[in-house]
Amino acid sequence: MSFSTETKEELARILPEQQCCQMAELSGILSSAGSIDLKGRHHLAIHLTTENPSTARKIFKLIKLIFAVNTEIQVRQTNRFRRSKQYILLVQDTEDSKRILEETGLISLKKESISLEAVSPLKRFQDRGCRRAFLRGAFLGSGSISAPEKNYHMEFVSDRLTHLQDIQSILKGYDIEGRIIERKGSQVLYLKEGEQIVDLLNIMGAHNALLSLENIRILKQMRNDINRIVNCETANLSKTVQASMKQVEMIRYIDQRIGIEQLSPVLRTIAAARLKYPEASLKELGEYMEPPIGKSGVNHRFRKLEQIEKNLRSGKKETG
Repeated sequence: MSFSTETKEELARILPEQQCCQMAELSGILSSAGSIDLKGRHHLAIHLTTENPSTARKIFKLIKLIFAVNTEIQVRQTNRFRRSKQYILLVQDTEDSKRILEETGLISLKKESISLEAVSPLKRFQDRGCRRAFLRGAFLGSGSISAPEKNYHMEFVSDRLTHLQDIQSILKGYDIEGRIIERKGSQVLYLKEGEQIVDLLNIMGAHNALLSLENIRILKQMRNDINRIVNCETANLSKTVQASMKQVEMIRYIDQRIGIEQLSPVLRTIAAARLKYPEASLKELGEYMEPPIGKSGVNHRFRKLEQIEKNLRSGKKETG
């Protein structure tokens, strides 16, 4: 089962106590997954489609609970190889359909005419609990979330730009910035920030999904931190090795030209230590001295050796 399906199943099990919140959630589902079938001037029906059985049960339950209307359910096989199914929920009665659509704000009735212009949920649902429920319904209707092991991506898809703009406006009230793009003829509102996706899961009530995503975020962060440390240590080790090889070459050059024994005792000792311990860091090299010296002392001695090498290469003879 995908992470998106698990999240929807968790959300589908939530049933708001307040009827206004139940209405808001149904409005979110209808806005996302519903369509209106017009049958002449005054007749219409509601048609909802979902591939998630938990969402289908939720729609059936909400319509029956709020409006005491039994919804007809049809099941359609969409792919004979994967055996995926579509659940189609129908409200065929015109008066029932009008009542449901009007009270959820998706149509307005003026005398005998029907206006298909939906009422913005920002105007219709002022209570924050109702807005949370609307977002939950919108996600159940047309939302999806990627497996967080791969990447952080959550989206809502709709044919109606105004519907996504309403969701976008509600999200802004929670300091969540959703972006809208067009993709394959549809409008898509998406989130890519892990922290914002966590916030939205919390707002909708998907706490199990939230915990799963947070655990994965922590593991990813730990891996990134470990990789950063390893890369840093590898880079430092590489620098140490390169510096050591350069120092060994320098000492061998001096030895070939004038002999290490011509160096002062201090420089002769550090040169011999480097040849004996080519893999040691400057700090470790200093600890091998008698008496031990610090890293800065070792550095100072190698700078003197570098000057001697430079003088020898330029034709000067200097023992240091």
